[in-house]
Amino acid sequence: MIFDQKTRILVTGANGMVGKAVVKELSQNANTHLLCPNRKELDLRSKTKVFEYFESHKPDYVFMIAAKVGGIKANMDEPVAFLNDNLKIQLNLFEACYKYKPKKNLFIGSSCIYPKNCHQPMKEEYLLTGKLEPTNEGYALAKIIGLKMAEYYYQKHGMITVCPMVCNIYGTNDNFNLNNSHVLSAMIKRFVDAKKEGVKQVELWGTGTPTREFIHVDDVARCLIYLVEYIDDAKIINLGTGNDISIKALSHLISKIVKFEGKIIWDTSKPDGMQKKCLDVSVLNNLGFKHKIELEEGIQQTVSEYRNILKR
Repeated sequence: MIFDQKTRILVTGANGMVGKAVVKELSQNANTHLLCPNRKELDLRSKTKVFEYFESHKPDYVFMIAAKVGGIKANMDEPVAFLNDNLKIQLNLFEACYKYKPKKNLFIGSSCIYPKNCHQPMKEEYLLTGKLEPTNEGYALAKIIGLKMAEYYYQKHGMITVCPMVCNIYGTNDNFNLNNSHVLSAMIKRFVDAKKEGVKQVELWGTGTPTREFIHVDDVARCLIYLVEYIDDAKIINLGTGNDISIKALSHLISKIVKFEGKIIWDTSKPDGMQKKCLDVSVLNNLGFKHKIELEEGIQQTVSEYRNILKR
């Protein structure tokens, strides 16, 4: 490990799903000094507050995980907020990192940065080769700008920012609010609730034909720390399993695990989003990293966790 007991690591978004997993992983691997401010303690949209925090705490490493995130509905309802909030967060953090000079940073991105009609599986060099998927364009634009900022700061000033581009994340501490959750957690909520309440049918968005790639948050956390240890530039790196599944097949898998025996109704008036999204993870695998948690195992775990939430 490159971290020791004196290492100060700032994890923005430490109270979110990915942030909590990273904090947990860092705590297990090293007795480091973790900086985990919540939104009240540090408004990342305020340049003044971000600079004051860096001046006071002087982090050695910065994990830029905080972001405004959500599924198709949230992205379509709030495109201004998804672009504006994420841009502010990124600009402030990159400027602070440049001024206060941590040893290394990490900027987490998303597979939605790739073009809507991208060749599959999606390689890192396919970035900016076509138009974006309209349903999450605001968020994708913000993330692309973050990537370019990392690239430019490295080229001009030697500032190292590791840039993993992650597929759909699910798992422990996932968000089950249907207004802003992602597809897998939303499905788990719908099927578990239907089973619990004795409902005979579940309605899902779209046609079910698009394919998506999913990775458990524990694998993501392990990989982020691994990449910070071994990467010393700002090139983007796809982070995923390299395996995709259709939304319809996913619904059948979740309904089987939940033991829901009712009917699945597809609301085809709702958008599908990008038709196919699967990452080429050969660069990541060649670096020596591979995911451990397979999809069915991860879903079983997440279903159990959601059922425990309902018991509280």
